[in-house]
Amino acid sequence: MNLSLNSKVALITGGSRGIGAATVRAFVAAGAKVVFNYQSAKAQAEALVRQCGAANCRAAQCELSSPQAAGELVSAAVAAFGRLDILVANHGIWPPEDAPVDRMSDDQWHRTIAVNLDSVFGLVKHSVAQMKKQRSQSAQIASGPIEPAGHIVIVSSTAGQRGEAFHCDYAASKGAVISMVKGLSTELARDNIRVNCVAPGWVATDMSEAALNDPPTRARVFATIPLGRVGTPEEIAAPILFLCTPHAGFITGEIFNVNGGAVLVG
Repeated sequence: MNLSLNSKVALITGGSRGIGAATVRAFVAAGAKVVFNYQSAKAQAEALVRQCGAANCRAAQCELSSPQAAGELVSAAVAAFGRLDILVANHGIWPPEDAPVDRMSDDQWHRTIAVNLDSVFGLVKHSVAQMKKQRSQSAQIASGPIEPAGHIVIVSSTAGQRGEAFHCDYAASKGAVISMVKGLSTELARDNIRVNCVAPGWVATDMSEAALNDPPTRARVFATIPLGRVGTPEEIAAPILFLCTPHAGFITGEIFNVNGGAVLVG
C-alpha cells in the first residue's frame, strides 16, 4: 500500500515536537509540502526544517489562541506553497496540575478553551474556505473524477470521550472537537472534504513527560492501558497520514482511537 501525498500541501499545527513533529516527518516522507507552526520551540522547529528540507517544509511562529491567529497561519501556509489540501489540527494544552472544578480558575478555563477549541474553529473555517476555492477552480478544468477537495484531521483525546477528573477544561475542549468533526463531516461531504479525528491516549511526549517520570503516576497510567504501555508519536502520526490518503477516501466523521485500548476501560 503506497501512502503517497505527492503534490499535496499540508498545514500541521503544533509541529515542532511530539506527535506534530512525527506527523511532519511522515508527511514529508510521503511527498507532501508541509507548513507547521511552533510557539516557542524555535530551535526544535528549525532543526526539523533542516531535517526535512526547506524546499518541502516551512516553520511559522504562531501562538494559536484565537480564530484570528489561526486565520493568519492558514494564510501563511497558502503563501508558502500556493494552496492547501490538508489540515491537521494537532496543537493543544493540558494543564498538568489537578484542578477540582470548584477551584479551577476562570483564567485556566478560558485559556484551555481558547487554545484547544477557539483556534481549531479558526483553522477549520479558513482552511475550508481555501479548499472550497480550490475545488471551484478544479471543477472548471477537470475532465474526469474529482479527487477529495481536502482532508481535515483534528487530534482529540480519550478524555474527550470518557472525561477526565480534575481536568474538566481539557476534557470539554476535546469532547467539543469530536462533536465538531461529526457535524462537519456531513456538512462538508457535499464539498468533497473529508473530516476525521484521531484520539490518542497517553503518548510519550514533552507534555506527558513529567507525569510519566513520576513512578506512582506512571504505574496508575499503565494500569489503565490494556496494551500495558504508552504510545509513541510515530504510532499517532501513521493513522493521521492514512486518513489523508486516497486509501481513506470513503472515511469521514470517524473517531480513530489510537490509545492501546484505554478508551474501552476508563
